[in-house]
Amino acid sequence: MPDVPDKLEGAAHPTVLVAEDHDDTRFMLRVLLEQRGYRVVEAGDGLEAVEAARRELPDIVLMDVSLPALDGLSATRQMREVESLSALPIVAVSGHAAERDRTEALAAGCNAYLTKPIDFDRLNDILLRFAPVYENAA
Repeated sequence: MPDVPDKLEGAAHPTVLVAEDHDDTRFMLRVLLEQRGYRVVEAGDGLEAVEAARRELPDIVLMDVSLPALDGLSATRQMREVESLSALPIVAVSGHAAERDRTEALAAGCNAYLTKPIDFDRLNDILLRFAPVYENAA
């Protein structure tokens, strides 16, 4: 499992890339994350997610596993091949709760695994671990 990148040390308003093909889920996550002080970048498929990650260099990715064009685990593998993204925290988000699904996601390079419907306390714990928002942020 990759380490947390050093750039998080001084991040006041971390950027979250939300890779999700369902508009309602993407909207809900964007609103929730922005209310908590995050900057949000969105992608509707796996190819967009890889492109957005290269362009934006987010602090963390919430990666839906079942994405069109390129599935989330394949997008994760592609991100891991890019030097600037190799240590990027990526959280797999899936409607599948079987242990083998979690194991497969971690093997693909994900740092954590969330099941849908999303447990917001667990999401908050993950965000605090990988991309905290600092209280004194301007």
